[in-house]
Amino acid sequence: MLHMKRSLVLFSICFAMAGTVAVTHADSQWSIVIHGGAGVIDRASLTKEQDASYRAALERALDAGAAVLEANGSSLDAVQAAIASMEDDALFNAGRGAVYTSEGRNELDAAIMDGRTLNAGAVAGVTRTRHPILLARKVMERSPHVMLVGPGADAFSFEQRLEQVDPAWFYTERRWRALEEYLEEHKLPIPPKPIGASANAAIDALVHDEGKYGTVGAVAVDVHGNLAAGTSTGGTTGKRWGRVGDSPIIGAGTYASNDSCAVSATGAGEYFIRLTVAREICALVEYKKMALQAAADEVIHKRLTALGGDGGIIAVAPDGQMAWSFNTKGMYRARVTKGKAPEVAIYKEERR
Repeated sequence: MLHMKRSLVLFSICFAMAGTVAVTHADSQWSIVIHGGAGVIDRASLTKEQDASYRAALERALDAGAAVLEANGSSLDAVQAAIASMEDDALFNAGRGAVYTSEGRNELDAAIMDGRTLNAGAVAGVTRTRHPILLARKVMERSPHVMLVGPGADAFSFEQRLEQVDPAWFYTERRWRALEEYLEEHKLPIPPKPIGASANAAIDALVHDEGKYGTVGAVAVDVHGNLAAGTSTGGTTGKRWGRVGDSPIIGAGTYASNDSCAVSATGAGEYFIRLTVAREICALVEYKKMALQAAADEVIHKRLTALGGDGGIIAVAPDGQMAWSFNTKGMYRARVTKGKAPEVAIYKEERR
């Protein structure tokens, strides 16, 4: 009888503990941070209409990701939702609105990473997938590989039945004019416009040329404490020879690990690749036990700046810490955590 009583007591304790864990889980915080690129972005370079349009676009993307997290969805789904929103918005250099190569093509790059498993997927040089971030995730979940490029990535996208679009779908007049200016400056031939391309005066009046650093990205932690990071870009205006930047390179422009943090970068990709910026920030958090903001500032304001690179990052930690850091005049950015008001910012002087 005494043994039975002890067993009942132990069962009651275990049941109570299980109930406590469940309640704690339900009360866990989620956080998401997004960016829409860094570069020459200051108050003098944007009209009031552009300022308002970019803030509204950031809010829409933030809301898309936050809605997933608020419904107890995964950080991967939240990151994908936020980035897909920006890929469809012609204001950003990703998906629709992407910049052009010197040959007059849109070649799109993207990556996504699961901080729980360290699984990752990436694509580069994609030409017909409406949402490259969805293709990156398919690479992660439906292939044995991490990165696919060019025609192979396009073929895989078609096999996975992702939405395919005509290349003209990505067209914006402002980005095309930026290409023409670049090619004239470098005395290179100007290719014909994509077949079927048409201008949208309303959109073109709002698109801002932030320089070479247009990218979109998102990082998130869900109620289960799992991290994810994703990045998507059209690259740099006038890029040649199949150039690929840091965005789809795991550890450079995109990285996530539950042991440290999740990071998405935007900037001069060649420098971010050399410094493996995203992984370096995570390493400082994991091995040196640095606070997330301190680690981000160390890499961006000291190491990247010393090397001559420009750009910035967003980051989130398992405990919900959020950070952004950039050494340019501005970075389109927004963040929110459960139960708090969202923050949306563009210029350097806006509060952290």
